[in-house]
Amino acid sequence: MSQRFRLALVAHDAKKDDMVAFCASHANLLVECDITSTGTTGSLIEAANPALCVHKVKSGPLGGDQQIGALIAEGNIDALIFFVDPLTPMPHDVDVKALMRLAVVYDIPMALNVATADLILAGRSQS
Repeated sequence: MSQRFRLALVAHDAKKDDMVAFCASHANLLVECDITSTGTTGSLIEAANPALCVHKVKSGPLGGDQQIGALIAEGNIDALIFFVDPLTPMPHDVDVKALMRLAVVYDIPMALNVATADLILAGRSQS
């Protein structure tokens, strides 16, 4: 039996509704994944999609981005979906950049919008 796909889900405030809708539209695939998410995003995902079990770390500005980065560095995340809001300044922008850097360094797929997130899950459903 193959290992479950370990997926990290993060969304900036203006993109949280998009993440919740994305999870609802892909619930049949996501229910088979081990999902880790930053605190607020994870709580919203679980509230809207009760069938999904989400391991929540701290919220992004309180260290959640760094916690997910550590999971990536330890080899415990297979892909990162991070819906970013490029139009709103983020006070924890350095943490966000560090998280994306780790996804690149450890060569895991990273989606920053719905279009690329769809591709990650489409590829997963075919494997």
